[in-house]
Amino acid sequence: MENNAQLIAQCEAKAEQWLAPEFDEQTRKEVKELMGNTDKTGLIDAFYKDLEFGTGGLRGIMGAGSNRMNIYTVGMATQGLANYLKKNFANLPLIKVAVCHDCRNNSRLFAETVANIFSANGIKVYLFDDMRPTPECSFAIRHFGCQSGVNITASHNPREYNGYKAYWEDGAQVLAPHDKGIIDEVNKVKVADVKFKGNPELIEIIGEEIDKIYLEQVKTISIDPAVIERHKDLKIVYTPLHGTGMMLIPQSLKLWGFENVHCVKEQMERSGDFPTVVSPNPENGEALTLALRDAKAIDADIVMASDPDADRVGMACKNDKGEWVLINGNQTCLLFLYYIITNRIKMGKMKPNDFIVKTIVTTEVIKKIADKNNIEMRDCYTGFKWIANEILKSEGKQKYIGGGEESYGFLAEDFVRDKDAVSACSLLAEICAYAKDQGKTLYELLMDIYMEYGFSHEFTINVVKPGKSGADEIKAMMENFRTNPPKEIAGSKVVISKDFQSLEQTDANGVVTKLDMPETSNVLQWFCEDGTKVSVRPSGTEPKIKFYLELKGEMKCTGCYERCLKEADAKIDDIKKSLGL
Repeated sequence: MENNAQLIAQCEAKAEQWLAPEFDEQTRKEVKELMGNTDKTGLIDAFYKDLEFGTGGLRGIMGAGSNRMNIYTVGMATQGLANYLKKNFANLPLIKVAVCHDCRNNSRLFAETVANIFSANGIKVYLFDDMRPTPECSFAIRHFGCQSGVNITASHNPREYNGYKAYWEDGAQVLAPHDKGIIDEVNKVKVADVKFKGNPELIEIIGEEIDKIYLEQVKTISIDPAVIERHKDLKIVYTPLHGTGMMLIPQSLKLWGFENVHCVKEQMERSGDFPTVVSPNPENGEALTLALRDAKAIDADIVMASDPDADRVGMACKNDKGEWVLINGNQTCLLFLYYIITNRIKMGKMKPNDFIVKTIVTTEVIKKIADKNNIEMRDCYTGFKWIANEILKSEGKQKYIGGGEESYGFLAEDFVRDKDAVSACSLLAEICAYAKDQGKTLYELLMDIYMEYGFSHEFTINVVKPGKSGADEIKAMMENFRTNPPKEIAGSKVVISKDFQSLEQTDANGVVTKLDMPETSNVLQWFCEDGTKVSVRPSGTEPKIKFYLELKGEMKCTGCYERCLKEADAKIDDIKKSLGL
């Protein structure tokens, strides 16, 4: 109880500082209400710590307080970033940044706050006139030759959240050493240091003219325009889930030649409250309820949904029984890369040094496709900044032709350096047209891939361990797996162990080789004799440890998929037992 009283006292002292004149009247009013409440939970939540500027920027619940997203926490982050840019690019006569935002409540306010602070620091700002997809922010940074950029978005988080993503001059999210350098600068800033009063002369509003250039570029990644021409009446149902996708995705599909695009009416209304869904996440089947309703009504060929900042795509198609089924993130990535590789080869567009990228937890079937077709495939850490890093490393030497991760993100081009649902939805429609050209559905195309390259089923187990005791437990689990790695998993011998913290790979004979990765990461992987792959990593943002399972099987006929799936599901329990879960 004493500890609790101490915590309340600390939070009250901190809240007291937010009653100073540099805070606006609305903020002071909100803070007074929090202080006046007999229940101190709200006060503690808002002030028990400072909202941390991490390697991905900021993300938090909106409201007054040091642990909340508001113009002051956003302001301190921007002032710190401005200070770092001025140090890092001191030799430039003018530093330039692009500023973008999504559909969330307060996103426009935060974006304008960011633009004002940069301009007050003598930095030129290209501010979008309205909400735009995340990939267009990355595109604008590169297009205008900016040194940095900021996107106000909380991606697919619940409605009460907002976020702040910082980008570097290559259009990718910030990597080392700049991530740590920016964090150090942000941590030095106090509210009184923030230059809120903007310089309008340094703020340039951008919009449709950039949309046009970006969409023209996106159109260049189409591999087989003739197949689209043959199936331009392909029935597509699309939903932006109230978000930024509505600005460009229907336009892009039209530009590619698709004439029969049905947008979900209720979800074409922009709203930061996301009124028609429990969660605006295309990974969740629930988010596609209205789209599936429309798809059944018009007997559509494909359903696609982008998340609120339009960087990820979820999809559904009909199975062999005519039922609508969801295609998961691994399968989506697999379909994209299969199509890109096989059709670039077929169309004579493949070059000897073209390469693809996937993350280490994404399905290994992709590697089989790449190997069979003699295409270089690279593995990288989870997160699109690592895929962008691979593109940057090979710029001017090799061409990146596509890459993705199991969490529904895909990037089919190199002129953007973050995942892109605008190009992904357009390419997905082309893949669907290609399947139809052969008298097949997208589902049947997926079955063909499993027939040729082997069946694969992916499953993620999230073990949640809240609080400090939970964090200690997760740490102990990782230490135990490191010191006592499994010799077998579900009866199959472990033949390769990878530890991305020591960057070492150990084979079944105990031979150790070095892993070539840009930095260390707290991830363990085991590959078994029967093709099973298990990856373990603690979440960087939530109190949980994640186990990514990949189970293999042989599909002798397209109708064998359900049987393979049942066998894989039965094996998951054995894997859990082996790992002590």
